Amino acid sequence: MSKRISLLLVDDHTLLRKMLGDRLENEPDMAVVGIVGNADDAVTEAIKLKPDIIMMDIDMPGLACFDAARTIGAQCPNTRIIFLSAFFNDRYIEQALVVEAAGYLTKSEPPESVVSAVRAAASGRSYFSPQVQSRIVVGSNGTRLALKKRSRVSTLTERELEVLRYVARGMSKKQIAKTMHISAKTVNNHTTHVMAKLDIHDRVELARFAIREGLAEA
Repeated sequence: MSKRISLLLVDDHTLLRKMLGDRLENEPDMAVVGIVGNADDAVTEAIKLKPDIIMMDIDMPGLACFDAARTIGAQCPNTRIIFLSAFFNDRYIEQALVVEAAGYLTKSEPPESVVSAVRAAASGRSYFSPQVQSRIVVGSNGTRLALKKRSRVSTLTERELEVLRYVARGMSKKQIAKTMHISAKTVNNHTTHVMAKLDIHDRVELARFAIREGLAEA
């Protein structure tokens, strides 16, 4: 028998983790090697276990899933990530494409689609739910959103965008620093640069802007 596909499941809902884990364990070519409830633990377990596939929920408290994906990608280049979400807005899809996700599934998909996505990712292919597929274009330069809109947010660096996401969640500078493993001074510098680029000069207004842009959930 060939090697089974090793899986790490990441979701903050205990029941969903259990149901998904049981379903995938029933597949003869799959093995769930770890189950965690947040992106911080996902990074730790990914580095330790080096799974073939990580199935990660997008909407979790703590470290943003896309930031975790970047860290995992750098530390575990052979691990592929499939995102799960109840939502499929353009910002989520774009971030998933930026971190080179192997798939993006909506939680309305049947279990058979999850199984198909895992096998596709393990074989080097990608798998997207139909709702997501309809919003992307696969071309010679890679996969991108079908309608790419230029916004003020697009002027930010990845690190600045990361800080802005945590500001949108109402986190203090100290909390952001702890989550990102950087100093409060560095957070302050990033925040200053973000406000200058966005032409916003009040932290409360900055948070409101980020929430309107959907960054509180990203």
